[in-house]
Amino acid sequence: MSSFQTQPSDPYVVKSHGALALEAEMREIAQDRPGADRMSMTPALLYLDNITVSFDGFRALNALSLVIGEAEMRAIIGPNGAGKTTMMDVITGKTRPNQGVAYFAGTHDLTSLDEAAIAQLGIGRKFQTPTVFDMHSVEDNILLALKEDRRPFSNIYWRRTPHERERIDELLERVRLKDARFRRAGDLSHGQKQWLEIGMLLAQEPRLLLVDEPAAGMTDQETADTAVLLREIAKTRSVVVVEHDMQFVRDLDVKVTVLHEGSVLAEGPLDQVSADERVIEVYLGR
Repeated sequence: MSSFQTQPSDPYVVKSHGALALEAEMREIAQDRPGADRMSMTPALLYLDNITVSFDGFRALNALSLVIGEAEMRAIIGPNGAGKTTMMDVITGKTRPNQGVAYFAGTHDLTSLDEAAIAQLGIGRKFQTPTVFDMHSVEDNILLALKEDRRPFSNIYWRRTPHERERIDELLERVRLKDARFRRAGDLSHGQKQWLEIGMLLAQEPRLLLVDEPAAGMTDQETADTAVLLREIAKTRSVVVVEHDMQFVRDLDVKVTVLHEGSVLAEGPLDQVSADERVIEVYLGR
């Protein structure tokens, strides 16, 4: 049976070895926001501390701590087995940690909620392989994903509202698929399917978007366009991007967190972490 730490009375006060570093990072988040009180502690949207996950004696996450601010994009890199997927599994409720705390928006204890409840809070996840309804049009895929009442009784009398039409147009424009709205989703390129799934997630109006290797299998142009798309999304939502393509990470131009053996090895701008001898040794090579 999983065991959890006692929840702190204030979810922003961490009672572990990572407290000072996390407090400093939270102050940095506050300082980066225009007009913020530089002495205040702006609550993080996503707050993980001392998260540990073990599978049959193997520590997939080892006292992992991470803070993501509102409307912040963060790139997560690291070698295979570093804990990137397990971290996202914890955030989305797929995996329960053996210890540690995970808070969303300051009050929601993610370790006590199931996947459906966490999704309802506004956490969306995009896996590496796009999942779309191939036999339906691009437009219908977005429509099916809209955050509206989709219970069977409601569907009997359903008619597309002006608000839904406007929202669909907005999302298709955002994900570069307005001209493909009537095409079958199965006929899209791999990159376009990735964009469609991002659009479907945005239709759910998430506050935090977790994106797993979005550039995998894309053309150079699609990769560049995806970096622009994610930067646009991060103006109003928080985005966590797990990626191996270093050029794509550079194009994102955001803070980078390097994971190794289930812990944070280094954090900072890409040039800074790329020059870190520890990162070179375990991930980038010479």
